[in-house]
Amino acid sequence: MGTISISEATECGVKALSRKLLKLLEDKNSQVYRENVAKFGIPEEYVKKAFSEEILLESATSGKSIFYLALENKCKILGFAQIIQSDTGTAELDRIVVFPEFTRKGIGTMLLTRVLKDQKRKGTEFIIVNTGRDETHARSFYEKNGFKQLKEAAIDAPWGKMILVTYQRQLRP
Repeated sequence: MGTISISEATECGVKALSRKLLKLLEDKNSQVYRENVAKFGIPEEYVKKAFSEEILLESATSGKSIFYLALENKCKILGFAQIIQSDTGTAELDRIVVFPEFTRKGIGTMLLTRVLKDQKRKGTEFIIVNTGRDETHARSFYEKNGFKQLKEAAIDAPWGKMILVTYQRQLRP
């Protein structure tokens, strides 16, 4: 593996991310599809729209959402993180995704470290993140990285009921 860097996504980077995500999701046998769509019974059209270039660019250019890309040699996308500024003191880590062939190499931790550093510099007090109750890998990752469980709640997602666990990490005392 070459040099890995984490950077805020440019418009071109967001477009490239959308293309990669949609391509990965086309393969119904892929780990990405099985673990992020089929497992939760999420309708394909919902996923395609959520990761469309238009929706991701709209999110990125709104000023409320920032995408971070994990890049190998500044060009190959290995994964990404998305943070949404909720208010002046709180931000939501919407997602961290490391593509299957690059997992267990510290990339998720690199993405999280960069997000936390940037948010702390901006004066954010708390980062929250939601994950499914059955997502043991994700839950372990957040707990290992200093997030504390706040609550567990049943929600009505567009594709059905699910139990979400909300975690929080304090950035400033």
